[in-house]
Amino acid sequence: MEHSFWHSKWQKNEIGFHEPEGNALLVKYASVLLDTDDLNTTQKRIFVPLCGKTRDIGWLLSQGVEVVAAELSEVAVIQLFEELGAEPTVTSTANGKVYEKGGLTIYVGDIFKLTPKDVGVVTGVYDRAALVALPGPLREQYAAHLTDITKRAPQLIISFEYNQNEMAGPPFSVNEDTVDSLYSENYHIQRLERSVLEGKLKGKVDADNLVFHLIAK
Repeated sequence: MEHSFWHSKWQKNEIGFHEPEGNALLVKYASVLLDTDDLNTTQKRIFVPLCGKTRDIGWLLSQGVEVVAAELSEVAVIQLFEELGAEPTVTSTANGKVYEKGGLTIYVGDIFKLTPKDVGVVTGVYDRAALVALPGPLREQYAAHLTDITKRAPQLIISFEYNQNEMAGPPFSVNEDTVDSLYSENYHIQRLERSVLEGKLKGKVDADNLVFHLIAK
């Protein structure tokens, strides 16, 4: 999917995928990422790929979590910091810009150009908007890249399953078989929930919420 597609969505404010109140499933299941013992660090540091301006970041910060994120649209990142009431420090790198304030760092640019050094040590990954935003061919590249740059950190994935013939994505339908094919080589996968998406997807299509917890093998 071309970068111009997402830049256009943000420029036109066509962000039906954005959840203004944050995600209830994150609050419900965040403990799988936050209530874990790590011998290397006591500070939880969560990576949020393709973050948009999600309010989930504000919630994570409120839990004392450090957040590092990646987002293609600078418009989204500017709006995120505005909504957080935070004035970031902005620096330029060879691959884009970095917005930082307190415990929040966001890389603006192509996520596929991020390196393990950029991301640093993370204790978990929260993926609500990345996997479902990418068409099939890019998902494989993304999953392999994410596994590499986060050094197989545990993941909490929230996705949708619906009849793709009834609506063109994004968000795309990402079912359990898809998650298994992408990640089973490197992770143990546990489905935490399947539930009916209230109000339908975009108010149009019957869909289920799916929540997965991934732990490195």
